[in-house]
Amino acid sequence: MSRTLTTTSESFPIAGTFTISRGAKTTAEVVTCRISAGAHVGWGECVPYGRYGETVASVLDQISAVAAEIEAGANRVDLQSLISAGAARNALDCALWDLEAKTAGRPVWSMIGRDEPSPLVTAYTISLGEPDVMAKAAAEHAHRRLLKVKLGTSDDVSRIRAVRAAAPQSDIIVDANEGWTADSLARHFNACAEAGIALVEQPLPAGKDEALRHMARPVPVCADESVHLSGDLAALCDRYDAINIKLDKAGGLTEALAMRDTARALGLKVMVGCMVGTSLGMAPGVLLAQGAEFVDLDGPLLLARDRVPGLHYEASEVFPPEGRLWG
Repeated sequence: MSRTLTTTSESFPIAGTFTISRGAKTTAEVVTCRISAGAHVGWGECVPYGRYGETVASVLDQISAVAAEIEAGANRVDLQSLISAGAARNALDCALWDLEAKTAGRPVWSMIGRDEPSPLVTAYTISLGEPDVMAKAAAEHAHRRLLKVKLGTSDDVSRIRAVRAAAPQSDIIVDANEGWTADSLARHFNACAEAGIALVEQPLPAGKDEALRHMARPVPVCADESVHLSGDLAALCDRYDAINIKLDKAGGLTEALAMRDTARALGLKVMVGCMVGTSLGMAPGVLLAQGAEFVDLDGPLLLARDRVPGLHYEASEVFPPEGRLWG
């Protein structure tokens, strides 16, 4: 059956400003792929990320370069060698999963051999700011079971303490986004341990994380920018206790599932994270995150406007996607 691939770029406003150590933004720029075959249309979304050299234009060009193969019938296995891992492959891979599910008349969760998915507790992200500003934001969301706090300055001890005081009952993940140094690591780790932080995400720059190998880690440490594919994991086990799997890094659900299985085999904890995108981008992640120790799929909660229909969020939980959204 012949196929048609349609690709568009879209902009969704963020509610306020999303700030991390590398900068701030007020919109989520996404690329959406639709693959139609007969009466069925599968779709997927990706978020081009500048940290990895991606732009909306470069992702559109990558997708265009393989459009002929996709329209000729390339499947998800073919896709892994047609295009490198990253945002472009994610949109295509997830669109192919969705198309396959619709064509077969069965949900993706059954295609990957898993039990029917359940709601998951997801983190809610507190943007980087001055300690008092972050404490105010944390207090507003202190009813949530899990918060993720953006850090990455030369002195985050006051921020860690302020957020913990404002949200005494919440579990907290801190994400330094590669912003700490080997010299500040022990001081920040001690502050995290004192505050009962559950996880520290990517404290040092990727490729410059040797210090983690030689020091005690009083709080579990999670690799994000340091890990993209399942082949990366074995070399990280002496520096990290967990990995953050993101569909846009892995290049789609196909590779992300392989990463999850490899992490389990190596004894690494699993976190499933996201870029700031819509419910369409999060939906495959909800299936991937079943059984994960940490879930960070709050992208739609940070937007002023989401897709309709979107994922259902209630209290601290995100619910599995309905078939009319994805999968």
